[in-house]
Amino acid sequence: MSDPRTIVKRAALGVLYFLIALYFGDTLSVRLRMIHPKPDEPFESVTAPRVLAIPLKDGKTEYELDAQAPAETLVCVHSLFPHDGRTPCWYLKPRITRPVPMLVPPPLSFPRRLS
Repeated sequence: MSDPRTIVKRAALGVLYFLIALYFGDTLSVRLRMIHPKPDEPFESVTAPRVLAIPLKDGKTEYELDAQAPAETLVCVHSLFPHDGRTPCWYLKPRITRPVPMLVPPPLSFPRRLS
């Protein structure tokens, strides 16, 4: 019977080797698709309106279209992992439509001057 520590080490190494092979396979897939690109493969431009979430004093939130940058365009990659500094599309697409939270800093309080 094998030692439980040996079994755990072998299992951890197996998982590590699998993840490394998966990453390099994903990289190879992206590189091959870069050689023969099609529209939206392997990179895709995603455009969405930029909405600001502005907190109000009563605890509610007001949503407003950003006047300075009304649309946001980001480039994502069709893969499991990030490549070339691009976020995977499966991760970016659900998050691009989220409102941008606007933080309102608390008012500054200065120390009182003693006379």
